[in-house]
Amino acid sequence: MSSAMSPAAAPQAPDRTPGRERRHDIDLLRVLCTAAVVLVHASAEFIDAGHRTTGVLGDTAGRFAVPVFFAMAGWAALSGAPVDDETRLLSRLGRILRPMAVWTALYLLYAHLTGASGAHTGDEAARALLGSVEAAFHLWYLYAYVPLLLLLGVLVLVVRRRTLPRKALALLVALAVAPALTGDVRDITGWTPPDWGWSVPLSTVVYAVAGAALLAAPRLGPRALWAAGAAVALAALAVYQLTVRHPAAYGSVAVAALTFAVIGTVAGVRVPERARPLVARLSDASFGTYLVHLVFVTLLAGPVAGHLPARPWAPVALAVTTVAAAALSFAVSLLWGRLGWRAWLG
Repeated sequence: MSSAMSPAAAPQAPDRTPGRERRHDIDLLRVLCTAAVVLVHASAEFIDAGHRTTGVLGDTAGRFAVPVFFAMAGWAALSGAPVDDETRLLSRLGRILRPMAVWTALYLLYAHLTGASGAHTGDEAARALLGSVEAAFHLWYLYAYVPLLLLLGVLVLVVRRRTLPRKALALLVALAVAPALTGDVRDITGWTPPDWGWSVPLSTVVYAVAGAALLAAPRLGPRALWAAGAAVALAALAVYQLTVRHPAAYGSVAVAALTFAVIGTVAGVRVPERARPLVARLSDASFGTYLVHLVFVTLLAGPVAGHLPARPWAPVALAVTTVAAAALSFAVSLLWGRLGWRAWLG
């Protein structure tokens, strides 16, 4: 089935590239990861309410989502839909930054009106320019995702297209020197600027490159073997998070093992023909879902976890509130997509 493909295979607005075959397995993977992010943040509400075991296990089940998003970003940038020129690269970044700015402002406004944030809105807004803020803490991911796309896009243009993307390269250099520059400003003036958040850890780059290789490669071994590996990695991660450290770093061995096992399990899976339109619509709505889901997690998971009478009900309550928050988030994202607001709301 040939159609336009969504090369931005992470939670972001689709970037249509005519003439390419749509990867329905990656659509499915994107929807799965978006739901897993909702589970992670709902689990945090249960941990805060005292249901630690349930919350940690829920977090463990969704811990693969963010690294897999980076892997899909690497596939899109390096293999699935590499940019042809600098204009396309900057346009792709703009489709992320516009909704990111809008939702940061909305979350800051909500925090100001409800008193949910301890800092003044002006201070928070200034911090949001340089790094993630508490009111929209889930957007930290985009402070790494944007530099990653910029880095990979510049590499594609320089190595594969043999062009010199002056604006993109200058922006990349600016992002690279900014952390040291803010330190110099602090030493010279005594003013303490907010922490710099626009950076890409090495583990993120590795997830992008290795994930791109896995997603672009022919089938590597039996799917059942990958699924068994994912089950073992999930169990190991659960033990690690319950006994050693929670939350586990995304660059940890257990998270990496789970991430690549999930990719190997889902990559290349055949999505039934009649399910493909629904999966594609949900995939296209995933960026908006990611941006708005914290509203429904806060409204549903927080109060339920806080008023849960008995411990045995915690896993059921987590499952129900996660499904409800994910369903509502996908629904409103699909709605504003039909209204033509996706360019600004994701």
